[in-house]
Amino acid sequence: MKKQSIGSFRRCLNQISGMATETMRRIVRSGQFPVKGLIIIFLFISFSGVSQPFQKTEKGVVAHCNSVDVEIQFFSNSIVRVTKWPNGTSFTKESLSVIKAPEKTALRIQQDGNFLNLRSSRLMVQLNLDNGQVTFLSGNGDVMLSESKSGAEFIDFDDAGVKTFSVSQSFNLDEEEAIYGLGFQQKGRMIQRNLVMNMIQNNTESFVPFFQSVKGYGLFWDNYSPTTFSDSSNVTTFSSVVGDCIDYYYMAGANADAVIAQMRELTGQVPMFPLWTYGYWQSKERYKSQEETVGIVRKYRELGVPLDGIIQDWQYWGSNYLWNAMEFLDQEFPNPQKFVDDVHALNARMIITIWSSFGPMTKQYRELDAGGMLMNISTWPQSGSTLWPPKLDYPSGVRVYDAYHPEARDIYWKYLNDGLFSLGIDGWWMDSTEPDHFDWLPEDFDFKTYLGSFRRVRNAYPLMTVGGVYKNQRAVTSDKRVFILTRSAFAGQQRYGANTWTGDVIASWETLRNQISAGLNFTLSGIPHWNSDIGGFFLWEFPEKLNDSEYRELYARWIQFGAFCPMMRSHGAEAPREIFQFGTKGEHIYDAIEKYINLRYRLLPYIYSTSWDVTANQSSFMRALMMDFASDKNVWDINNQYMFGKSILVSPVTEAMYSDKVNGSFDKVKSSSVYLPEGADWTDFWTGVRHRGGKTISKESPIDIMPLYIRAGSILPIGPNVQYASEKDWSSLEIRIYPGANGEFTLYEDENDNYNYENGLYSQIHFTWNESKKTLTIDARKGSFSGMQNERIFKVVVVDESNGIGMDSHVIDKEVKYRGRKTVVKL
Repeated sequence: MKKQSIGSFRRCLNQISGMATETMRRIVRSGQFPVKGLIIIFLFISFSGVSQPFQKTEKGVVAHCNSVDVEIQFFSNSIVRVTKWPNGTSFTKESLSVIKAPEKTALRIQQDGNFLNLRSSRLMVQLNLDNGQVTFLSGNGDVMLSESKSGAEFIDFDDAGVKTFSVSQSFNLDEEEAIYGLGFQQKGRMIQRNLVMNMIQNNTESFVPFFQSVKGYGLFWDNYSPTTFSDSSNVTTFSSVVGDCIDYYYMAGANADAVIAQMRELTGQVPMFPLWTYGYWQSKERYKSQEETVGIVRKYRELGVPLDGIIQDWQYWGSNYLWNAMEFLDQEFPNPQKFVDDVHALNARMIITIWSSFGPMTKQYRELDAGGMLMNISTWPQSGSTLWPPKLDYPSGVRVYDAYHPEARDIYWKYLNDGLFSLGIDGWWMDSTEPDHFDWLPEDFDFKTYLGSFRRVRNAYPLMTVGGVYKNQRAVTSDKRVFILTRSAFAGQQRYGANTWTGDVIASWETLRNQISAGLNFTLSGIPHWNSDIGGFFLWEFPEKLNDSEYRELYARWIQFGAFCPMMRSHGAEAPREIFQFGTKGEHIYDAIEKYINLRYRLLPYIYSTSWDVTANQSSFMRALMMDFASDKNVWDINNQYMFGKSILVSPVTEAMYSDKVNGSFDKVKSSSVYLPEGADWTDFWTGVRHRGGKTISKESPIDIMPLYIRAGSILPIGPNVQYASEKDWSSLEIRIYPGANGEFTLYEDENDNYNYENGLYSQIHFTWNESKKTLTIDARKGSFSGMQNERIFKVVVVDESNGIGMDSHVIDKEVKYRGRKTVVKL
């Protein structure tokens, strides 16, 4: 039967079935019927029931549509899974990203001709029983997203001897619809439309096959093989090299925060990071001895510049044949325990690099190789010699480990625990977690991992290796929060205590600007912790390195941006990046760097409370302007501004403003343009001047000023000047009120570095500002924890042009002694 006639046949069958049923009822009621006629009617009704093209399940339905089977499963009122596969085939799949079990969801399932409608309290899914097309509608019946007609495609594929398919699914988006997410790339794009994206993890791009729409929904394509995302004004498509089925999740949300909340409900929530991770971090490629590394920390302490951590980069293990031995085998690190203890004695933390591969002379290599848990792909380093360029006639023999294998992940942790964690190392810099992969030979992708071919699971590698470290450390102790800095990510990685950076980017003004949209789209993919190498990793465009005055300006501007990222971390190759490399106190660049490091620390109460909001309420640190001002279409495609938390608008300077600088020309005042979103008033953080939203203004931006604006109604806690995050308690805080609207803020505190908060050991103090009454209400404290401040002082400032300027307020409006009870302050 031709495809176009199937629907007509079904409609006819349904009509005849209905007529037969009604006739049967009349005959039974009359009591006059021949037995033979009754049997015929029953047989016809039974036949029409058997031919129903769908079956109800506990979670939804399975339908047989032409040559494709379709299953629709409700995971909640707001999350729906759609799977499709060719008739006559079968598959078994356990998602690597999705950890949510389906909830029992009340559904109404109705058939209307050849359309099947499934309704929850939040959305409706419509299935065309003729062609298998799925459409998603809001609770009000508005079409949110629809598959393209005949948009599902299955092409036979031989995956290293396993018969499977290449799969593709197309969708129809509104022509002007803005979508975001898909991980991070270096393209400077905010809206992810009208492009083709080849999604395979690499050094400077992490791909997450998830996007969300400004209309209020998200779509997660649950596939780990190399995937192409393509979009035009007509059709949007995910196409994956390997897939036993098409498998995706639709999630409904009223706004971007709600969609992110659904994505995290599906793939995992965000644990709290230690307080010390939100301070300032110094690194370079590389510190070559324990004396040098400790000396950097000591120098910061002598200068009085705040610092919370130092990062030890590679080759502390010795030669490339000992690559990633997870032990200090280089003679320049003769006393590892003293090394770690010396850093801790200076009230700093240390994280250290570990890789996804091992040299042939390491213990890990031998044990993993014996179990068949090493992959045969070309990776870094290619030479056993550390000389540059690599001497390929002396191959390193380094091999990537099979992170898909649970036993391999345990072996990895065993050596990490014995060699480094036992010394008191505070966190892990997991480099090359994409992993590094050269040549890309067909046989590389044919390699049989624990979960099938490398091709099948390629993009999920970072999720597996990062997850292995997180889970194993959690099993060892709950006294120390897991912190992982990593170069690659995949959907669900937010549940593993990992902060992803954008890889080895090249220093330039364009690169700096591109980091903003990269971080925002990564956040909109559901993963909130992100950062970049402050100053850029490679200095290829600045041959004079730090002697180049333009680079020094670029570095200062990148520091300013870094102060308003989830992690503030300076790093790079070819030249050191410590503050004292940029002059001395009293010089423009040095002072600008120091100013923003200090500002970062003054904002720690705000940042740490935002961290709790991320964990407890599925919020985000870096917020694209469309997240809070979606009704203002002017912000939809702004790629160089964002909200940091829900109060601070950040507008990084991303172009050279002092290219003619010589002999003090930094004193020249330059300006930059800032768009203030409609729907709020905005106060200049540096001057206290208030502006109406919905317009572009010019802001003077000398070398030490990055435009910052505070949303009206914000309540901003300002902490003390410190040398490291936990140096002083928060018994005395400045509470800044930015008038112009009602507002609220919750100050969060806990023990800073353990998992006791999971058992309720934390406190919250809720502040509310009433604009019309000019009152600040400080609610009774909720909760408690060991070491909590029972009494404290809040120095309240209502910000205007005469006070609350920049980091230091000149006038305190009221000083409040707070003992945990509700207090109302009239201002």
